[in-house]
Amino acid sequence: MQEVLIVLKIPKPTVKRLAIYYRCLAKLKEDNVEKTSSQEIAYILGIKASQVRKDLSYFGEFGKRGVGYDVDKLSFKLREILGLNKSWNVAIIGAGNLGNAIANYSGLEKNGFRVVAAFDNDEKKIGKYISTNVKIYKMEDLEEIIRDNLIEIAILTVPAQAAQNVSELVIKKGIKGILNFTPATITVPLNISVENVDFVVSLKSLTFALGFLFEK
Repeated sequence: MQEVLIVLKIPKPTVKRLAIYYRCLAKLKEDNVEKTSSQEIAYILGIKASQVRKDLSYFGEFGKRGVGYDVDKLSFKLREILGLNKSWNVAIIGAGNLGNAIANYSGLEKNGFRVVAAFDNDEKKIGKYISTNVKIYKMEDLEEIIRDNLIEIAILTVPAQAAQNVSELVIKKGIKGILNFTPATITVPLNISVENVDFVVSLKSLTFALGFLFEK
C-alpha cells in the first residue's frame, strides 16, 4: 500500500512527461550528445525549463547547476523510474480491428512491451492469430494464459458497454495494469493502474486549438 501512496503523489501529467523526456534523451544519445540541460530539453519539447526541473525533482537530484545532466545517467534513471528496465508481457482483450493494429505495432516490443496473447468472445476468431505470434484465446482461458505467460498488463479494445465487466474480470485473473482504449470510464481498486486512451477526446482538444489558430 505504501508504494501505491507514493505513486499517487506523482501527478499523471508528470509521469507522461517523463516518458517524453526519456524519448528526447534517446534521440540525444543517437546524436552522440553527452551532456544536456533543462533548458535544452525544454527547447526541444516546447515547454518551460522550470517544468522539466520540477518533474525531475519528484525523484531526486539528477544534475548540477551550471553543469547540467549526464545524458546516459539521466536516461538510465528515467528508464528505471518508468519500469522499462524489464520486459512486460501484455494481453489484448478484444481481437477486432483496433486490437489487430495494436498487436502488429512494432514499437511495442522495441520499448519492452511484448504482446503474448489476445482474447475474444467471437468463436470464429478463437484459435486464429491476431499477428504472427499472437494467438486468440477464448475469455474462459484468461486465468490460465495470464498465469502461464506472466502477463501483467491488459489492453482493452472491447465495446464501451463491456469495459467495466471485462476490467473487473482481468483484474480478478491477475492483471495489474490496464490500458483502456474504450470511451468508458472504468473503476478499479487503488492498487491497479489504469491509463485511458480516447481518440475522440484528443481530436476535440486538437480542434479546440485549431479553432483559436484559424479563427478570423
